[in-house]
Amino acid sequence: MLNKSNFMKKTFVPLAFVILLVSVMAVSCSKADSESTTFKVRLTDNPYNAEEVNVDIREVNVNFHDDSTGWQSLNTNTGIYNLLGLQNGVDTLLATGVIPSGSVKEIRFVLGSDNTIKIDGETYPLTIPSGSQSGLKIKLDKELNGTVDSVLIDFDANLSVHQTGNGTYQLKPVLRVK
Repeated sequence: MLNKSNFMKKTFVPLAFVILLVSVMAVSCSKADSESTTFKVRLTDNPYNAEEVNVDIREVNVNFHDDSTGWQSLNTNTGIYNLLGLQNGVDTLLATGVIPSGSVKEIRFVLGSDNTIKIDGETYPLTIPSGSQSGLKIKLDKELNGTVDSVLIDFDANLSVHQTGNGTYQLKPVLRVK
């Protein structure tokens, strides 16, 4: 027959071991979850007086440092985006990727050469005087929250498109985090 003291010893040791094991598993699972974040970049636009403003997006990158050494490429939905279709609360998922948790300092859009504007039924090329090679950089300095986080970028066509004196159009992108 077991006395109360022996019963407590035989029950307490295995119970303490189970509690310790569950605690270790819970901590290790929460640590694994907090080491990376699924990061999403979404795109939207403000109204502009044209039929189309098409931007050729080739790549989206994020930078974790204050210099250019930490760029990481995201899975980008490459293509030509009509910014005017992304107005009045409409946006699109542009890129996503699993990145280390922490702080994202910058986002970079790399554009292709098929940028156009359509006005009165006529399509004109949009040239980019600078930024087409190194990309369009947006300072962000965003601390990531949880396992999924996102940012909405406003590619403002109204402030980005400029008609030159000779009738050509230039794209000097103005990008803002919303």
